[in-house]
This record gives sequence, structure tokens and C-alpha cells, in this order.
Amino acid sequence: MLVTFKSKAAADILMYSVHAKPMLDLLGKDIARGVITAEETGQAIERIESEIAARKLSAPAPAEQDDIDSDAKKGLNEVVSFGARAYPLLEMLRAAHREQAFVMWGV
Repeated sequence: MLVTFKSKAAADILMYSVHAKPMLDLLGKDIARGVITAEETGQAIERIESEIAARKLSAPAPAEQDDIDSDAKKGLNEVVSFGARAYPLLEMLRAAHREQAFVMWGV
């Protein structure tokens, strides 16, 4: 299922619900439908940034690989981090915070 985040301050963001759910859980919001008010955006930004920092500290160091010659082998071990997945929503929250706008989904 797709979640579409909307705000007057930024372009719409489409995200798979499996990727949006950890971010919304962190903010105490429901995946089906919700709103982050202009007043909540500052706290939402802080929570997501704190989670990104915490995950960076606890992330294991990448294993050394001796034989990475082909592009196919390089692609097998790539993982998308929480920070990379959260970046579009974080930017939308920052824009909404600046413009005192809401962020909504499921509407």
C-alpha cells in the first residue's frame, strides 16, 4: 500500500506503507490517516533526526569485501538506511515548519 504525504509547503511524497510506518510510529501517528499540525512539526523533526543519529551510532560497520569486481556484486549488498528513507518526509516537515503548514496523509 502507498502512503501519500501532502502539504501546502512542499510537493507530495509517495512512500510504501512498510517504510512510512516506522516513521509514523516514532511520531505516535496512525498509518491509515493523520495530520502533523504546524505546531507539531518542530517536535517531529527533532524525533526523526534523533532516530537517524541513534541508528547511525548503532549501525554495524560495513564488512570488508576483497573481491568486488562486478557491478552485480556491488548491488547485492546495498541497503537503504532509515535516514535515506526519512529524508523526503524530513524535508517536507522542515518546509511545513517554516511556512507554518500541516502535513497530512490518507485524506
